[in-house]
Amino acid sequence: MTEIVTTSGHRALQIEQPLIFELDTSGSTAVDLPAAPKVRTRLGQLRSDKPIGLPGLSEPEVVRHYTRLSQKNYSIDTGFYPLGSCTMKHNPRLNEKMARLPGFADIHPYQPQSTAQGAYELIDTLAHWLKTLTGMPAVAMSPAAGAHGELCGLMCIRSAHEANGQGARKLVLVPESAHGTNPATAALCGYRVEAIPANAGGRVDIAALKAKLGPDVAAVMITNPNTCGLFETECIEIAQAVHAAGAYFYMDGANFNALVGRVRIADLGVDAMHINLHKTFSTPHGGGGPGAGPTVLSAALAAFVPVPFVVKGVDGFSVEEHAGVGAAKQSLGRMKGFQGQFGVFVRALSYILAMGVDGLKTASGDAVLNANYLRTELSAELHPAFDGICMHEVVFDDSFLKNTGVSTLDIAKALIDEGFHPMTMYFPLVVHGALLMEPTETESKATLDQFIASLLALARKAKQGDQAEWFKGAPRLAPRRRLDETQAARKPVLRWRKPEVGAVVAKQAAE
Repeated sequence: MTEIVTTSGHRALQIEQPLIFELDTSGSTAVDLPAAPKVRTRLGQLRSDKPIGLPGLSEPEVVRHYTRLSQKNYSIDTGFYPLGSCTMKHNPRLNEKMARLPGFADIHPYQPQSTAQGAYELIDTLAHWLKTLTGMPAVAMSPAAGAHGELCGLMCIRSAHEANGQGARKLVLVPESAHGTNPATAALCGYRVEAIPANAGGRVDIAALKAKLGPDVAAVMITNPNTCGLFETECIEIAQAVHAAGAYFYMDGANFNALVGRVRIADLGVDAMHINLHKTFSTPHGGGGPGAGPTVLSAALAAFVPVPFVVKGVDGFSVEEHAGVGAAKQSLGRMKGFQGQFGVFVRALSYILAMGVDGLKTASGDAVLNANYLRTELSAELHPAFDGICMHEVVFDDSFLKNTGVSTLDIAKALIDEGFHPMTMYFPLVVHGALLMEPTETESKATLDQFIASLLALARKAKQGDQAEWFKGAPRLAPRRRLDETQAARKPVLRWRKPEVGAVVAKQAAE
């Protein structure tokens, strides 16, 4: 396929955009600032005597630069994200409006408690609904994100063992189908980690797990639904075996999106589970944040909840700040400075109250329905990694690409040309060449049909031997072509440096 190259480097109305530092024009400025007053410097020899390197641009150039950059972003507002284990769904704008209310947006954690009663009531109300939806008696609201919530759960488990004279338990069992943060969290908490294999059906090999249970095991960490998009059907039996061995059952709640309103976590025998509010209860979380990871706890762990936490009394709400006293007598201590991500709390409660019990149950059902629609329709060309019904996400292996010369990565890159963000690739690790997709509950059948049609067409082209034309150079229609990802990872260029004048002249002469 011949590549069309323009003189400008632009591709029709998709304007090539250099770094803002490369657009620098000496003497240009978008704003006139008054001269800085002369003051006695306190920097001594550290005072800079050179320009700080800010680029000079006119106001139109600045506006165009950042507008063009925004046009190169792919977001949930522009298209479908089929990423697995991510829950990249549309989040109602109503929740954003609530989070921006002055009484919520303008408060400060150091202001007197008497002036923040509404905020404390919101935290207490959200905590109530999280406990109601899970059936658990206690919840820690301070963890800042999912992995932080995992750490909270493991620290509560460690505190409980130490209080019971079982501090010598140093082993945590983690299935191969669990999220990668699970073993990392256990290790950070000072535990030794051993993996539990998956059975042929993609679920925990319960016989292998029971064989490892013993007096040295502190906990078992299970992701349910797991990263293969499957419900752990023997979850209750696992919990019973773990408790019989004197250990605790931690459940990764990152995939709670598939269970809300349909499964009471307490009924599964769970002792601790974090909830990714930003995934399940509505907060845009692309780009690494924000997030929140409240951790629900069983009666056996409730006393060890970290401070600070909100307490409701006859005179209103207060905050228990110090471990070792009052209601926090057995608290494990402080994990975070204040109350967790309050803006995320506002969004989550707004979502829960707007949806209601019926709405939350419908949402989790639609998430599972959409994933199974992808599973059945894509099975015409792709190969599901596991038989039977999946939960909120579906995983395919790469056996449909055998002897085609096309890889999972090639398919993902070609999807970009089709106008879709690629699915999760090569994860979970227990599936060879995995393609993991989570459509979420907010995508319409029409959107899913477009995605299905494009992916089926790519699979057929691969099987027809069109890989040289369609796949190896993809994407061709995106602002950036195929990158050398190996070199980018091994030799990243993290800082732009202004070229020397001589180097620029030599380059121009060579061209």
